[in-house]
Amino acid sequence: MRRLRTGLAGALLSVIALTLTTTACGGSSDAAAAPPAKDSAARPDRVEPLTGTPEPELPVTVRSADGRKLTVERAERLVPLSGSLSEIVFTLGLGERVVARDVTATFEQAAELPVVTRGHDVSAESVLSLRPDLVIAESTTGPAEAMDQIRAAGIPILVVEGATGLDDVGPRIGSVARALGVPDAGRELTRRTEQRIAAVSASVPRERTRPRVAFLYLRGSASVYLIGGKGSGATSLIEAAGAADAGAESGLEKDFTAITSEALVKAAPDAILVMAKGLESVGGMDGLMKIPGIAQTPAGMDRRVVSVEDGVLLNYGPRTDQALTSVVQQLYGGDA
Repeated sequence: MRRLRTGLAGALLSVIALTLTTTACGGSSDAAAAPPAKDSAARPDRVEPLTGTPEPELPVTVRSADGRKLTVERAERLVPLSGSLSEIVFTLGLGERVVARDVTATFEQAAELPVVTRGHDVSAESVLSLRPDLVIAESTTGPAEAMDQIRAAGIPILVVEGATGLDDVGPRIGSVARALGVPDAGRELTRRTEQRIAAVSASVPRERTRPRVAFLYLRGSASVYLIGGKGSGATSLIEAAGAADAGAESGLEKDFTAITSEALVKAAPDAILVMAKGLESVGGMDGLMKIPGIAQTPAGMDRRVVSVEDGVLLNYGPRTDQALTSVVQQLYGGDA
């Protein structure tokens, strides 16, 4: 359970990866200011690259999140070791340079790439066989032995801090863009992403009592049933949707706690936030209501469940506005 202590975009990637393993130059300023496409929330399986293809200006020397000074000489063959990092690279317009993916990179443009890692199960041999110029990793990526093996082979590794909230979106994009020699594209993508998030948040109805939303992490096939508390990583997304994090406000100090009837009664959520595959793994809405305590909550009695695609909800990155849009629309319906 230690892997659940680093936030939504880091820790949950580890749990999902473990579950999967055991069960089988940028565009114009107008583009930056443009709102998301109307059907963007309905098509979460694609990323939207910036207009134009930036040309990396290399070499560059940057400071990695692990404290190492890193010099990037080339960026022709890139291996991002998480879905979120893949999303950033593709959205910067450098997707054609990516030669492999993590199992959580589920969006359409990356679907045909070979899988070389499942979060905390990086295959050093698979990575090295692809002769990458740069590997991009999360601070939670592992195991350490595999990462050391990649470094020992002379492959530079950029480590990016994991994300736990909306404030991490811009810094993560900037870190990747600077290391790839496209800082201008990074600034444009940050601006576009933050503007879109702000626009969605501004659309939330304000003249009402804030709904209490509990974030549940579910993997029925692995008997994993957790409720998010402080530091789960879901809080800032829930609050941006004009709601309150029921788990955190009920006093759950751990990032994640096993679901119990007592914890659910105390949280008293008006709505439940889940990932789509998690909901599917417990048998959908009817299966969710069979989890002890769910049906007795206000959310359960109203069958008020907000389900967002895994690959969007997990990633505080360029598609976070889509996750937020989906949450807002499902929480408020036609009032949003």
